[in-house]
Amino acid sequence: MKAYKLRNGILIENNDSYFLLPQTDWDSFINRDDLYKFVSKTIESVQPVNNADSYLQKELLPPIGSQEVWASGVTYLKSKIARQEESEEAGGGDFYDRVYNADRPELFFKATPGRVMGSGQGVNIRKDSTWNVPEPELALVITSKGKVVGYTIGNDMSSRSIEGENPLYLPQAKTYDKSCGLGPCVYITQQPIPRETKIQISIERKAAEVFSGEITLESMKRKEEELVAYLYKECSFPQGSILLTGTGIVPDNDFTLHSGDKISITIEHIGTLVNTVN
Repeated sequence: MKAYKLRNGILIENNDSYFLLPQTDWDSFINRDDLYKFVSKTIESVQPVNNADSYLQKELLPPIGSQEVWASGVTYLKSKIARQEESEEAGGGDFYDRVYNADRPELFFKATPGRVMGSGQGVNIRKDSTWNVPEPELALVITSKGKVVGYTIGNDMSSRSIEGENPLYLPQAKTYDKSCGLGPCVYITQQPIPRETKIQISIERKAAEVFSGEITLESMKRKEEELVAYLYKECSFPQGSILLTGTGIVPDNDFTLHSGDKISITIEHIGTLVNTVN
């Protein structure tokens, strides 16, 4: 079951049928520990719509209300190696090796809702950065009580030249206007997403693919419940939160994004998030 946030409602996809809910308050909709049961019951009394494609093309918004977006770092071996390489000259490589093997994960604030872009919208690369990449990630949709009720796709835009200069510059490398893509929907399920789920990315430049990669969640060292437990230890989230779980796909060191590049991130069960670089 999938939920799409629209300008004038919420569109539910279930078993190849679409149902338009008149509810527009995303916060009260998504912050339910019984979300799957609630949606299943609600659509029983709603007639399917036949023009779902029109809604998705004209009214689709990122699946976020007033939630904060947080992120996890160095949760895949590939990410650890990449972080060590980019920060080698700054002497910060050892930090990433330590956090990869530590009990406590790396967690950092990523974005306010106003800095989040949906599928079909543009994301930014920093003008003061010379090396920029997208980071395709599974994102957890979590209630105020710390329960994962759904999943979406995250594009954690990252300025590698800034973080590589000094690990303490991480907030500047990660948090800026239009630095986060989310969408296209929330995959609502009663069971954890399978560990064999595949994440894929394709980057096109002038209609030609210049990078692609894939990985499965089996390669992620951290479990989702572990990440959520640390995020909620001393933080409260009255409307819930969204947590990016890290990336295992990193382009080669000679690759950087250009304005106009098209980034497509696909995660099985969820769909495809598409962003164009401004």
